[in-house]
Amino acid sequence: MYIKRILLIIVLAGLVIGGIFAYNVYGAIFNANTAFNNDEATLYIGSEDTFEDVKSYLEPLLKDIETFTQIASKKGYSGNVKAGKYVIQKGMNNNDIVNSLRSQNIPVKVAFNNQERLANLAGRIASQIEPDSLTLLNAFQDEEFLKENGFDADTQMAMYIPNSYEFFWNTSATKFRDRMLKEYRRFWNDDRMAKAKALKLDPAEVVSLAAIVHKETAKIDERPRVAGLYLNRIRKGMLLQADPTVIYAMKKHQNNFNLVIKRVLYADLELDSPYNTYKYRGVPPGPITMPDISAVDAVLNAEKHDYIYMVANVENFGYHKFAKTGAQHNQNKVQYIRWINEQNINR
Repeated sequence: MYIKRILLIIVLAGLVIGGIFAYNVYGAIFNANTAFNNDEATLYIGSEDTFEDVKSYLEPLLKDIETFTQIASKKGYSGNVKAGKYVIQKGMNNNDIVNSLRSQNIPVKVAFNNQERLANLAGRIASQIEPDSLTLLNAFQDEEFLKENGFDADTQMAMYIPNSYEFFWNTSATKFRDRMLKEYRRFWNDDRMAKAKALKLDPAEVVSLAAIVHKETAKIDERPRVAGLYLNRIRKGMLLQADPTVIYAMKKHQNNFNLVIKRVLYADLELDSPYNTYKYRGVPPGPITMPDISAVDAVLNAEKHDYIYMVANVENFGYHKFAKTGAQHNQNKVQYIRWINEQNINR
């Protein structure tokens, strides 16, 4: 009888201990373990990060980092950290958190436009995905890659079509670049290629001309007319004489792309640069900026007219006055010259 009582006590004690253990295990797995007040917290885990790094990121966000560590180890995550962008929802338990970190890498929106150099593009992209700007720039300028895909130091920027794209945050620099090549080829579909061929321009030349159109007018509805003007000049064998190309040539010559030039002077037109369209015929050897898609399509769908001159319209800022003859153009210029002098814009 005594022995039975002892055995019963042992069994009951075991059940109690087991119950407590089970309760603790259950709590470690399924009880809420977030300590932040917002609806969610975002976590960026780098490609070189270890489990200890992940714990350091999570510690301010969790009530109990030790129970998280236990569950992460049991589920095999501690030895298999995955880079990316992750979201932890308020009220998540350790099981949910580990599952999120294992399989719910969230894509990010990557957007860019209007950069004048690949260095600027690299900086813009580096602010949105994991690789730093130098790593991105090295991938962009890889000579073997450029040669294999028909680009060079002048035309390389034409490959990047300004838009909004979806990437994983931990996308490598080379994978980002390769995706942009795919987007470029997708953009230049049969319809656009046929239109470029009809203009006797290749895609890089279209983008170079579109960059001028983009710089000349921010008014999307005016871009087909401006594009038509420059195409008329090309057909007639005239110099494009586009001021934005002179400004770009000066920036490139001085290696100062922060240079602000509001007025192009006659002396500036003498700069010997293939980007100076007052000296060299045809489109520049590469784009002077990264033109919007609207500017590219404006070239491919240019307005048909006889205009070959234009000047800023000071009565309708942002737009231009167009002319078919030099005499008409000179009349249009009078008002613009008067206005710019009144503003004391000397440079």
